[in-house]
Amino acid sequence: MSLGPLMIDVEGLTLTAEEKQVLRHPLVGGLILFARNFTSPQQVAALIAEIHALREPRLLVAVDQEGGRVQRFRDGFTPLPPMRSFGQLYDRDPRKARQLCRTCGWLMASEMRAVGVDLSLAPVLDMDVGVSGVIGNRAFHSRPEIIAELAHEFILGMNEAGMAATGKHFPGHGHVAADSHVAIPVDERRYEDIAMEDLVPFERTIHEGLAAIMPAHVIFPRVDNRPAGFSPVWIKEVLRQRLGFQGVVFSDDLSMEGATVAGSYVERARQALAAGCDMVLICNNPAGAREVVYGLGDYHDPAAQLRLVRLHGKGTLARDELLNNPRWQQAARELDALNDHASLNLQL
Repeated sequence: MSLGPLMIDVEGLTLTAEEKQVLRHPLVGGLILFARNFTSPQQVAALIAEIHALREPRLLVAVDQEGGRVQRFRDGFTPLPPMRSFGQLYDRDPRKARQLCRTCGWLMASEMRAVGVDLSLAPVLDMDVGVSGVIGNRAFHSRPEIIAELAHEFILGMNEAGMAATGKHFPGHGHVAADSHVAIPVDERRYEDIAMEDLVPFERTIHEGLAAIMPAHVIFPRVDNRPAGFSPVWIKEVLRQRLGFQGVVFSDDLSMEGATVAGSYVERARQALAAGCDMVLICNNPAGAREVVYGLGDYHDPAAQLRLVRLHGKGTLARDELLNNPRWQQAARELDALNDHASLNLQL
């Protein structure tokens, strides 16, 4: 059985009989975990082992463990600073910022690999220009060349730990105030302006070997009247042809308000796949996920399947080994110090 084009979620800390049945469906290829699926490293490792044992090739298991406010697993894991902390450090000490960024990517991915996670959907490549609250300090910086530089180091750290990186949210979510979780953001800028700013981090990390990208549920009407994740203009023409991206394209969550313009859940999945996505995410709506699993019909994309199977995590240290590793201990201390510095700045 190959990996299908759907990434879905589950409700609790263990799998129900119905969830196991759905996860074995040939259209399913991955599962994304949330805070509700986590109580401890031991529990989540057991859950992931159960998921991986369901079928072969094993399902991709993903999580959003970016750092800052987007960190699904907390108790027992190192608190990660928001990416803006590295940008602020860069303004004072670029060399130290690059080094710590790589350290953070390695530590985050190592901790995730130690419990069996294949993918943390990171890093954010959006610009922080003071407009988007949902992006905000998830972004490294306001300047695209600095974002690209820091993201490169973060990705190198992830790769060193055996994890592929996913850049998001293509072609950029930072210039719109609306949150695509609850609204349909519209960015009125010209393509030329987007290319000069937002696309720079994507283009540079693509050329450096970025493995996966997630488009934004943002409409850029001067380029296409569809959100980027449903747009063959953005995915096939810009991302694949102009930027030469050959990795995996994940849709953002099809349950978000920004995706409702594409119709029903099945229609959303069909349009995202037709636009060029390799795998579509359907989260926090079990009925919608089942609607797509059982209603999408025959779907077969051998090229996408080959791209997806390359995203499985590689190599790992057992959790006890990792926590006793001097490199991990030093990395955790350095990141704690950066967190303390950021907290002090906020108090001031």
